[in-house]
Amino acid sequence: MDPAAFQVKRVRPATLPSTHQHAGRGQGPSIVYTPDDARILVDVSADGDRTCSFERAGPRQRLAFDPQVCTAAILTSGGLCPGLNAVISSVFMSLHHHYGVKRILGVPNGYAGLMPGRSTGIRPLDRDHMKSIARTGGSVLGSARINPDVRAIVDTLQAYSIDMLFCIGGDGTQRGTHAIHEEVAKRGLQIGVVGIPKTIDNDISWVQKTFGFETAVSIAREAIAAANTEAESAINGIGLVRLMGRDSGFIAAAASIAAADVNYCLVPEVPFELDGPNGLLAALEERLPRRNHAVIVVAEGAGQHLMPKADEQRDASGNKLHQDIGPFLKARIGAHLKAKGIEHAIKYIDPSYIIRAAPANAADQVFCTSLGHAAVHAAMSGRTDMIVGSWNGQLTHVPIPLAVQGRKQVEPTGELWRTVLETTGQGPLEN
Repeated sequence: MDPAAFQVKRVRPATLPSTHQHAGRGQGPSIVYTPDDARILVDVSADGDRTCSFERAGPRQRLAFDPQVCTAAILTSGGLCPGLNAVISSVFMSLHHHYGVKRILGVPNGYAGLMPGRSTGIRPLDRDHMKSIARTGGSVLGSARINPDVRAIVDTLQAYSIDMLFCIGGDGTQRGTHAIHEEVAKRGLQIGVVGIPKTIDNDISWVQKTFGFETAVSIAREAIAAANTEAESAINGIGLVRLMGRDSGFIAAAASIAAADVNYCLVPEVPFELDGPNGLLAALEERLPRRNHAVIVVAEGAGQHLMPKADEQRDASGNKLHQDIGPFLKARIGAHLKAKGIEHAIKYIDPSYIIRAAPANAADQVFCTSLGHAAVHAAMSGRTDMIVGSWNGQLTHVPIPLAVQGRKQVEPTGELWRTVLETTGQGPLEN
């Protein structure tokens, strides 16, 4: 990698003394500021590359924006995810309490709220309301998937005198954030744009973990436990659980390990077949007489090659839409076992919307708070066109072009997938 790809842009020089001086309203110890040259190595192995590193996140000693006169705005975009309200609350509280920013706006329904005809919904956020939302699910700001009109959005930012925009969303949202930055730069404006990556699938590149993922795995484990109970209580019972994971199977993999009840985990990154002597159907045909039950976890994007070809479709964020593997898999398994004369009962569980709408668990709550604070520290110091990430146990600044250049996926030869195989005991499902 080119070390220059890890350099974060600045919207303006940081020349003002920080107003974030104490841990608690002047009562506690002084803040330890993060030096601008503090870096986190990308590769920490003994013989790793020492040339590539992330900028370390944290409060800076000098600010680029005057908290008394600057205006900040917050939006959420894309699908729901546990922790959205926790992040919104933490961004607001950091702006309000740590820096004393007076004007903090909420943008309704993502980028749609910055478009003509909808921007009238932009409103100042209330501290008491922001404090009360942290442990709730959903997004109090609302969310939407649209193809943003970048020029119109920047017109709105100018009209509302917005100096910094916090965009909470996935890779599609962050591509929009980058496009907004480019339009801002083209006009010679000093507006900072900072992203907080929101992807329940944990598939943002150069970010080890995204908020909501731990909550998703925890709830998915409960769904798997229910599927296992149903399967063990029936004659040749099969519990089939479909989980999120359009192109990356991290939730399915992690939940399968956490549950320890899964016999077959199917993810987009590892090809599998249904038919043939080594396919999934043959494996079930052999297992059921021996063990009398089976639990299958499948990520939503797995097995796309098995289904009839269809015209490619994309959502408003530009993400490719996949066919639904869950009902397809249930139908194929049922038809095969019926044709073989094997008595069976299939219980199909899809907890996706229950997971998406859930509040963050305790671990995610802590993580959301840290991410929100780090995003504010970055914006107040003049950083722009970046997201807040996590790497090797540290919060980092990741340039958006680097973060959206690809999609993080489960490595079939890596430790995570090896642990899945060791936990499930499944063999290769290929012929």
